[in-house]
Amino acid sequence: MEGTHGRGPMAGKTVLITGSTSGIGMSIALALASQGARVAITGRHRGRAEAAAQEIRTAGGQRVEVFLADLSSQVEVRRLAVEVLAALPRVDVLVNNVGGYWHNRHLTDDGLERTFALNHLAPFLLTHLLLDRLTLSAPARVVTVASNAHGMGRIDFDDLQGERAYSGARAYNQSKLANVMFSHELARRAAGSGVTANALHPGVVSTSFGADDPGRLQRWLVPLVRPVMKSPAQGAVTPVHLASDPELETVSGRYFVNRRVKASSKRSYDEAAAVWLWHASADLVGLPSTTARA
Repeated sequence: MEGTHGRGPMAGKTVLITGSTSGIGMSIALALASQGARVAITGRHRGRAEAAAQEIRTAGGQRVEVFLADLSSQVEVRRLAVEVLAALPRVDVLVNNVGGYWHNRHLTDDGLERTFALNHLAPFLLTHLLLDRLTLSAPARVVTVASNAHGMGRIDFDDLQGERAYSGARAYNQSKLANVMFSHELARRAAGSGVTANALHPGVVSTSFGADDPGRLQRWLVPLVRPVMKSPAQGAVTPVHLASDPELETVSGRYFVNRRVKASSKRSYDEAAAVWLWHASADLVGLPSTTARA
């Protein structure tokens, strides 16, 4: 296929997509590259990341950057931000896509519960570290891939890390609620800066999600429902819409399902809880509360 650089609705735009060497993230990168965007992908393994980049180039993406990082590690999130700022003069869209599910409780190198660290703290920290570049690139967008599972979530203010009682589903639901609350709060704090923040549910998508440490129910249920799950390309439709649709340039603080604005859960609109979560997150990633602002 002939390269699309210089043509298409995203020509001249640079998009960073985390967790994008397979699944939904890879499909987002392919779709935005086909629209002319310069895409930057992140992955943990060089071989898989380079193979993904080559697939994007083969499909017509002419400018593809590869960054390696395990985003469950705050050292690696910070290193990624430094490398991105050095390599990319502008960041028009940040797609916070990386995420995971673990049935059992695991700790990161920072001693934090992995689900909360990867699904929420990684995008929280990376967004802050890139916020000045996004603002300079404005109009710019922060798109966070959440889940309808956030509706079953609650922020356990006394046990964010699941130290007292851990459930894989509860940890995941909490992290997805945190995604939506972060997006809503970022939208409030970034108002007037030209940077928008929106969250979305991609649908139930057939990927290898959760395969590292599945629970018994997941092992039994996934093969049964896989035939009716969305493909990764179908799961990418809403995040691509949020990243690229010109009509959404000034839309912020919304939650989208199937490309449409939907109300998120009642808990996600609790502004006092969102401020508490914001400051707690800043403490956990080593950002002074005075600088953890949009």
